[in-house]
Amino acid sequence: MLKNDATTAPIIARQKPRLNIWQSLWLRGVLVLVLLGIALTGHWLDRKGLHDNTDGVVSFSDVVYFTAITVTTVGYGDITPVTDRARMFDTFVVTPVRLFIWIIFFGTAYTLALKSTWEQIRTRMIRKGLKNHIIVYGYGSTGEAAVGELLRQGVKPQSIVVVDSNAARIAQAIECGVTGIEGDATYNATQDAACIKTARAVMVATHRDDSTVLIVLSARQMNATVPISATVRATENEDLIRQAGADNIINPVSMGGHLLARASEGRHVAECIADLASADGQVVMREREVSAGEIGKPLSDITTGMGLRISRGSHIHGYWDRAAQSLKAGDIIVEIVRTDAPPSSVQAR
Repeated sequence: MLKNDATTAPIIARQKPRLNIWQSLWLRGVLVLVLLGIALTGHWLDRKGLHDNTDGVVSFSDVVYFTAITVTTVGYGDITPVTDRARMFDTFVVTPVRLFIWIIFFGTAYTLALKSTWEQIRTRMIRKGLKNHIIVYGYGSTGEAAVGELLRQGVKPQSIVVVDSNAARIAQAIECGVTGIEGDATYNATQDAACIKTARAVMVATHRDDSTVLIVLSARQMNATVPISATVRATENEDLIRQAGADNIINPVSMGGHLLARASEGRHVAECIADLASADGQVVMREREVSAGEIGKPLSDITTGMGLRISRGSHIHGYWDRAAQSLKAGDIIVEIVRTDAPPSSVQAR
């Protein structure tokens, strides 16, 4: 999200690296040899400015030795620069070369060992804290909107995990404060990394129905009870995704068509539906379990909000049905409440 604020951090553009790890190492090795060659050439051309305290003769092997020692350390004193020109060369050329070589060395060590080790340790620490979290598979336009809505509803960023195979999208998600995992969610290993077994909800928002089916199948296999919501592109694939294990299926095309049709009856109807669906509206729809004090009472008597329907077993009953005139233990109430209602007044699921 772009912000017109002078204090906003600068926007960073990222692309896929042009070089792989081995090409990068080869390039760094060549750069080190070039820097050593510069130092060696300067010392050889100005060898008269050097003095060998052992035999008084500065040979080519002495220059090679002196260059290697000077670049890696500060020297041992057996060969020393004695002229001003030789000393200035060591000060303004060899010293920067030494620093650059050490920077290359430490950068390579960090890339090959330290970075990988640290990322593994940090990943284990993050996974230990992932419990009762929400997983969002796919961070396209739909997934991004879903995460934004969750954050507006008050869900903590640390309890949201975004999984996507696109590194740029993961980087964008991490900017929101959520946990990002780069990987193919159709593989069990990726879902295991997202701690699917301890998740409280799963949202699948990919741009392909076949990927959605595989992700839902894998998620349901690894967690038989977690609620799974998924988007579908083609209406004919809804049954397939439901058979794969999705509890809720959202068809953006059909939903948009419903809103357009309702809007033809008047703009207030569409605005009301949008208000109910968004955490930014004045009211919001929630579902919760019936409380002990509500058992035996009609749905219309609840005080937390306006009851619309109840789910009892595998049946749905509207507020007008006879079954809704006497609430029972285990009923799930769907109600409309004020967005600013205190959390304690609504036992949300």
